[in-house]
Amino acid sequence: MVGAAAPIHMRQVGDWRAASWAGLIAGTVFLLVTLFVVPALMGGSFWISVRLVASILLGRDVLAPPATADAGALVAAIAVHYVLALAMAAVIAYVVHRGGLVGGILVGGILGLAFYFIDYYTLTYFFPQFFAMKHWSVLASHVLFGALAGGTYELLEDQIFEADLSPFGSN
Repeated sequence: MVGAAAPIHMRQVGDWRAASWAGLIAGTVFLLVTLFVVPALMGGSFWISVRLVASILLGRDVLAPPATADAGALVAAIAVHYVLALAMAAVIAYVVHRGGLVGGILVGGILGLAFYFIDYYTLTYFFPQFFAMKHWSVLASHVLFGALAGGTYELLEDQIFEADLSPFGSN
C-alpha cells in the first residue's frame, strides 16, 4: 500500500507525580512509625531515632548524650528521611509500574524488605551507628513502607502513554 502511514506504537510510561506522592505518603507513615512505635518497642527514645538519622547529614557528633530535644537534628533527620523516601519510592514505582494494586503492594513490600537489607547490612559499613537498629520492628517498618509506597503509587497512577519511536517497538 503506497502512502499508508505505519502504525504508531504507544507505550505506557511511569507517573512520577504519583511516585512523588507515594514517597511522601509512605515516608510520612514510615517516619511516624520509626519515631514513635519502633523506639517504644525497642525501649528507646524518640530523640535517639532522630539523632541517628540526623547523623547521616550532621555526622556522628550529633549522637553524643544526652539524647534530648535538638531542633537542628530534627530538621536534618526529616530532610534525610524524605530524600531517601522519595528515592526509594521512585525505585518502587519503576518496578511496580503496570503491576496493579495487589502487585504494587506485594512487590513494594518485597522491595521494602530489600531496602532494609541494603540499609542495615551494607550501609552500616559507612554509618555503623545504625547497627544497633537491627530489630524486627525496623524490618517490619521497611516492609510497611514498601507496601504502602507500591500500593499508593498504583492507586494514584495516571495512565500516561507516549509514542514509541524505537525501531523495535515495545511489547
